[in-house]
Amino acid sequence: MKIVTKRLILRDLKKTDAKDIQINANNLNVSRFLAVVPFPYTLKNADSFIKHCITESKNKPRVNYALGIELNNEKRIIGMISITKIDKFNGTATMGYWIGEKYWRNGYGSESLKAIIEFFFKKLKLRRIDISAASENEASNSLIKKMGFIYEGLRIKNSRAKSTGELHDINSYGMLKENWKG
Repeated sequence: MKIVTKRLILRDLKKTDAKDIQINANNLNVSRFLAVVPFPYTLKNADSFIKHCITESKNKPRVNYALGIELNNEKRIIGMISITKIDKFNGTATMGYWIGEKYWRNGYGSESLKAIIEFFFKKLKLRRIDISAASENEASNSLIKKMGFIYEGLRIKNSRAKSTGELHDINSYGMLKENWKG
């Protein structure tokens, strides 16, 4: 599975991506709001994650896409973007992402989200995407709104970050296919 944009390639992971993932995820600024990313993040964590993703990618029908965000000019993974919990009957799924701190504020988040939303609605033919962010994660909340997601509510103390053990209030957002402006 591969989606190509101007500067990025969103693709299934390979075993050789472990070091890039480990380097970018092993940063408390990256993991402090994430429910499933521990800190420190070891090469063993990355290897295990990639093995899980490769197994998931073989499921038919596929219900989870965990794609590496590869920076085209560096040929390395700079983050992850995922579509999970795909429910074909309801036409829904959940989306999430993270980008390594070294690559923040370069538009890579916007570029990868636009591409995966397009894939979601046009290729998977689903009708609704859910996404959430810790309420104090201003950058993610801003990007999610910029993409056109609608704020749907606050879930108080809903998610514990694996990296810090802290509980976070979570902002919930949704987007319907008819509201996607592409």
